[in-house]
Amino acid sequence: MAAAAGSTIVVAILLIAVFLLLRAVPSLRVNHANFFTSAKFSTSDPNRLAFGIRDLLMVTVLSSLSALVLAVPVAVGIAVFLTQYAPKRLARPFAAVVDLLAAVPSIIFGLWGIFVLAPQIEPVAAFLNRNLGWLFLFKQGNVSLAGGGTIFTAGVVLSVMILPIVTSVSREVFRQTPHIQMEAAQALGATKWEVVRMTVLPFGRSGVIAASMLGLGRALGETVAVLIILRSAARPGNWSLFDGGYTFASKIASAAAEFSSPLPTGAYISAGFALFVLTFIVNALARAIAGGKVNG
Repeated sequence: MAAAAGSTIVVAILLIAVFLLLRAVPSLRVNHANFFTSAKFSTSDPNRLAFGIRDLLMVTVLSSLSALVLAVPVAVGIAVFLTQYAPKRLARPFAAVVDLLAAVPSIIFGLWGIFVLAPQIEPVAAFLNRNLGWLFLFKQGNVSLAGGGTIFTAGVVLSVMILPIVTSVSREVFRQTPHIQMEAAQALGATKWEVVRMTVLPFGRSGVIAASMLGLGRALGETVAVLIILRSAARPGNWSLFDGGYTFASKIASAAAEFSSPLPTGAYISAGFALFVLTFIVNALARAIAGGKVNG
């Protein structure tokens, strides 16, 4: 039964990949731009398609990685607190509240991000741009900082969205730390923090990496929240956190009205296939790194 279920999943994934590839190939054949290096994405004229994924890849990767950098330290701290420090009567409701974040609809996060968070972190973005603008990540982007419709804002919102995933997996991994190792450290006179640092964190390292990559996979595929937050840009991106634009997912969602024509549709399916491959690689790496620690 388990083998049949696993085979069904593998076949389903392969069928999805084949479908995307078959629908994408006709458009790729008539594409007048380099698919991998062009920042242009023009599908208004089916006879003159010119589309590339450079900027889509840039915005997707930057927003997802910035979310990961912000979320992982917080998630690990919460997981350590819940498993090693908090009393059970506090740990259970606190864990439930964190897990509840996963149930909040993406559109709510998007609205919160653009109307509440963006005005608050606009001064932070301006400070970083003013003082660290010599770094490519913080130099002036292709949209105005006013309004906060940048990758920086999207990354902060995505970090909140992936926090429950990273926290939940890290928490379960830390709980599997062998008690004999912790007791041995305590017998040697180690403090609580030293026990955590010398036994819990080393034991859970691969699990935390796997949790991070699962969170990254979630961020890569987010659609509605980033579509609401990110401002469209007239110029190519500069690999800056203060760029605007589209991720793979938000670009596809924004162009649903064009899906009645086969060739323009194929252009967006090509972008979808690139996202599919990217997400699949991230999740496969997460499984490979996690081994049996996440699964028990």
